[in-house]
Amino acid sequence: MGTPASIVRVEPVSQADADAWCEVITASMTEDLADVPPPTRAQAHPRLTGPGTGSRLLAWLAYEDDGRSRGRAVGAATLHLFDREGQDHLAEVDLHIRPDARRRGIGTQLLSAMVAEAASAGRRSLIAEAPACSPADLFCVRHGFRRVLTLHHLLLPLCEVHRGWLDELTTAEHPGYRSAEWHGTVPDALADAFAAAKTAMNGMNDMPTGDLDHGSVAWDAERVRAMAAVVTGRGDTLLTVAAVHGAENAEVAGFTEVVIPGGTAARARQYDTTVVPAHRGHGLGVWLTAHMLRRLHDEYPQVTEVETSNAADDIHMLAVNEQLGFRRLRTTYEYQLALTERTEREEPA
Repeated sequence: MGTPASIVRVEPVSQADADAWCEVITASMTEDLADVPPPTRAQAHPRLTGPGTGSRLLAWLAYEDDGRSRGRAVGAATLHLFDREGQDHLAEVDLHIRPDARRRGIGTQLLSAMVAEAASAGRRSLIAEAPACSPADLFCVRHGFRRVLTLHHLLLPLCEVHRGWLDELTTAEHPGYRSAEWHGTVPDALADAFAAAKTAMNGMNDMPTGDLDHGSVAWDAERVRAMAAVVTGRGDTLLTVAAVHGAENAEVAGFTEVVIPGGTAARARQYDTTVVPAHRGHGLGVWLTAHMLRRLHDEYPQVTEVETSNAADDIHMLAVNEQLGFRRLRTTYEYQLALTERTEREEPA
C-alpha cells in the first residue's frame, strides 16, 4: 500500500495550501491531460478562495505521512456544493492524485471525505468529469458512478483561421439582427434580455445533456452580473458577443462567451454558446462565433487557440464548430453518483 496519507480539509485556504494544490493538479494533468494547460500558481489561490455564484467550494489535500511529520502533498480535491434553487440537491467533485502516489487508496480516502460532507449537507447526487480511458475514468466506474454524458472537446488554432474569411462571415446579412459585444459585465440595457437567453439555454430539453441531472436554473440580471464578477474576481477575462433582435424591448437571440484564463493565457476557453430556439435557422451560431474569433484576433493577439466542448449528441453545435475549423482534441465523460445508493468499493486509487 505504500506510505499512508493524511487527509486534511483546508479552511481557510492559505497561499501554501494553494501552492500544494497547484503542484498536485499540475503533476496529475501532465500525466492525464497533457494537452490542457494546468492552472498557474497565480491562478490557484483565487480559484480556491473566490466567491461562487450559487455554490460553495470546499477543498482537501492528502499528504504523505510517516507517522511523525507531514510530507509532500500527493492528492488534492474540491467539492462544489450548489446552493441555488433547482440545483441544491447536487455537488460536484474534482479529484487529482500525483501519478507516483496512485494505487494506494488515497483517491478513495478523499472521495469518502467528500461524500460524507456532501451527504451531511443534504446533497443527493455527485457529479464528476473524467477523461475517457484514463485512471479517473476507471476510478469513477469502480466507485459506483454512472456514466451519463459524453463530451467532445475541440480545439481551434487561430493561425488557421483567415482574417478575411472572418470578415466575410461577420458582414453577411442577418436582417433584423445586430451584434453587441461587451467585456465582463453585461450592459444594463441588455441585462434582462441576456438573463432570459441564459434561462432559455438551460430550459428543459433544450441542450443535449444525456442522462445528466444538472438541475435547472432560472437566470436574472443579478445572477448574470454575479457570474461575471466571479470570473473577473479570479483574474480571468470574460468576453461576450450577442445577437440582438429588435430595437424596443430587444431580445438576445443568441450569444457566445469566451474566457481568457488569467487575462493573458494563450488558450482561451469558449463557455456558453447558444441560439434561443425561436431564433434558430438563421445562421446565428456561425455568425456569433466568427464575431468572437475576429475579436480575439484583433484585441487579444496573445491568444493563439480556442478550446470548446460539445455534448456528443449536440449535432448542431458540433457542425457549427467544425465548419469554423475546430478539430476533435479529446473526449471526456460526465459521471453521476446517487449518494443514497452508493456502494462502497475496496479497490484503491
